[in-house]
Amino acid sequence: MALLPPSTNADYRGSNLAAGFLMLSGVLTLVPGLIHYVLPDGGSGVIAHIDLSTRADTIIALFAWYGAMQIPFGLLILVIAARYRTLTPLVLLMLVLMQSLSAFAAWFGKGSHGDHHPPEHYGSAAFVVLGLVFLGLSLRDRKAASPDR
Repeated sequence: MALLPPSTNADYRGSNLAAGFLMLSGVLTLVPGLIHYVLPDGGSGVIAHIDLSTRADTIIALFAWYGAMQIPFGLLILVIAARYRTLTPLVLLMLVLMQSLSAFAAWFGKGSHGDHHPPEHYGSAAFVVLGLVFLGLSLRDRKAASPDR
């Protein structure tokens, strides 16, 4: 059995823009994952400007843990965007759900204490809107939408 089954790209009927957005989403998941995992403070101080004067070890460990999840998830998104585009709508839906939950927690829920919002809080909110647009495009049948010749 092969690690990767045959590609399903020929069966994908949605917008190629949506598949491209999914590829970009994979990169934008992988890069922060690498930052969280590789930087000495995981980006918690130098990027997010979180006060590390109390419990820095726990905060940095949580950033590394999250980065350890983002790296393989980003790679999986890249593989799906490149070889298994029939899964594009499902993966975009899961990304919209993930970012919606993250944005809600950041702005209204558990993470909304104080006035400080790191870049990810804004990115999550923006992704929800863009993700819904590209999810819609991924569900549209290209062949049905194109005029008959």
